[in-house]
Amino acid sequence: MAMDKVVATAAAAVADVTDGASLAVGGFGLCGIPEALINAVLQLGVTDLETVSNNCGVDGIGLGVLLEHKRIRRTVSSYVGENKEFARQFLSGELEVELTPQGTLAERLRAGGAGIPAFYTPTGVGTQVADGGLPWRYDGAGGVAVASPRKETRDFDGRTYVLERAIRTDFALVHAWKGDRHGNLVYREAAANFNPDCAAAGRITIAQVEHLVEPGEICPAEVHTPGIHVHRVVHVPNPEKRIERETVR
Repeated sequence: MAMDKVVATAAAAVADVTDGASLAVGGFGLCGIPEALINAVLQLGVTDLETVSNNCGVDGIGLGVLLEHKRIRRTVSSYVGENKEFARQFLSGELEVELTPQGTLAERLRAGGAGIPAFYTPTGVGTQVADGGLPWRYDGAGGVAVASPRKETRDFDGRTYVLERAIRTDFALVHAWKGDRHGNLVYREAAANFNPDCAAAGRITIAQVEHLVEPGEICPAEVHTPGIHVHRVVHVPNPEKRIERETVR
């Protein structure tokens, strides 16, 4: 792996994403989303993608732009609100959705990055998460075309746990506040949401950074994602930071 991982443009950074690729995408709502990289994937024209993210953007923003242009075949998410096109595609049978408890999703990504193939958790025991039957894809006529399978359970110390598989993806797209040329990343405040877990789970991890610095300028104790996990860095200064929902008193 090259030590200087900086590439000139977002388009160059995602150029080898292909049809059918799986993408772990950082962010929570619209906070900390790698919007420049998502837009570059859109312009690349690839389709049949599988995304793994907390949510799937909103209409016209973030992963919502890939949905709008019918580029996503399947998504693994913990929250599916705030997006009318998402709901329309899911209910019409155009989109497959694996709805996953939020903490379980984070741990599946973390485990994938740590090389752990699976783990047991009490979350979902006694529900369709463990028992199976959650609709993954509808048939367009109100019926279920694909349902979630039953998962293995096991008792430990008198309590039942369900086995969850780790997640590894072909690519990970993340947003960081600061990064150096070696790929060491620092996330700022709430943007340290799913970005660290996604960064570790990608076989090829691409980071857009607001501030690009030279190696040694980031204190090692401040690094959230070590450069060993990051393959490409793109400098995206002054990204637009959108407010998901404005409220007034």
